[in-house]
Amino acid sequence: MQQASYSKTAKSHFNRRAVLTSSALLAMTIAAGSVQAQPGEWPAKSIRMVVPYTPGGGTDAVTRQISERVGTANRWVIVVDNKPGAGGNIGLDAVAKAAADGYTFGMGQTANLAINPALLPSMPFNPKTDFIPVALVASQPVVLVVPADSPWKSLQDMIAAAKAQPGGIKQGLASTGTVGHLAGEMLSYRAKIDVLNVPYKGAAPAVTDLLGKQTHYMFGTPQAVYPLLKGQRLRALAVTSAKRLPILPQVPTVAESGFPGFEAVDWKLIVAPKNTPAAIAQKLNTAVNTALKDPGVLKQLQDEGSTPMGGNMQDAQGYLQKEQASWSSLIRDAKITLE
Repeated sequence: MQQASYSKTAKSHFNRRAVLTSSALLAMTIAAGSVQAQPGEWPAKSIRMVVPYTPGGGTDAVTRQISERVGTANRWVIVVDNKPGAGGNIGLDAVAKAAADGYTFGMGQTANLAINPALLPSMPFNPKTDFIPVALVASQPVVLVVPADSPWKSLQDMIAAAKAQPGGIKQGLASTGTVGHLAGEMLSYRAKIDVLNVPYKGAAPAVTDLLGKQTHYMFGTPQAVYPLLKGQRLRALAVTSAKRLPILPQVPTVAESGFPGFEAVDWKLIVAPKNTPAAIAQKLNTAVNTALKDPGVLKQLQDEGSTPMGGNMQDAQGYLQKEQASWSSLIRDAKITLE
């Protein structure tokens, strides 16, 4: 835009006032339209945190823990909004299509951000381009369990039995397309064993049939199996995290049990719609990292078998990219399908 020239004529003065008035109005319009994008004034209203699963599950519990702590510490109102369905895709699709104004976030996880894109023929959103990774929250492994009176005392015992009976050992799946399912597929691929997968509609029926000897083993979440481990109705052979769990210190990792580098965890990662102002995303990242240092939050996470993560937004981006590549490679190389 050319700068208005000075003139002593009334007409020139009028034109210059008009230009200045128009510029001022334009500046006011831009400022008004970007009020929500100013991190210093954010949040000016409640924040919606979408959980793509039903209330009461592991993702819901972690989301409510961290949202409550962040909200209390910063005097923010964070409303948890459960939108379950399609393996977590419905909820995250709602986040992807929400206004990028800093008032909608979602709790993504391994399944809907890394596994589903490689396993499903189509997705309603692009997990690589439709979100801004904001903050890594926590990770949780699954636990390989067998009935307490199983003859298998170790992971190697189970693998030896599976090799002796190709297709004769049954693995219960709480659901397909989850970390528990893929951990089992990863183990079968690396151990070169052939087992029969028996899918269920949830952890409860899968555990019931395991106790009833309808299946031989399963990978279950700590929430699903820990009470039965304490009650000595199940026995844990291994955990899929890189390190042993504080709540199960006597249980070795799969990596320790002959498979170096083996790790399969259900991580939780807060995401925002693409184009959400970076300064706002950074403000939430800082708040989450502070919350993850709170002793109460740490104890809650540890008690449920989770490990706090944290880190900056670049850490979140790098971790997500690594996980997406890793799960995609496994699904391709092991020829894993939902059939």
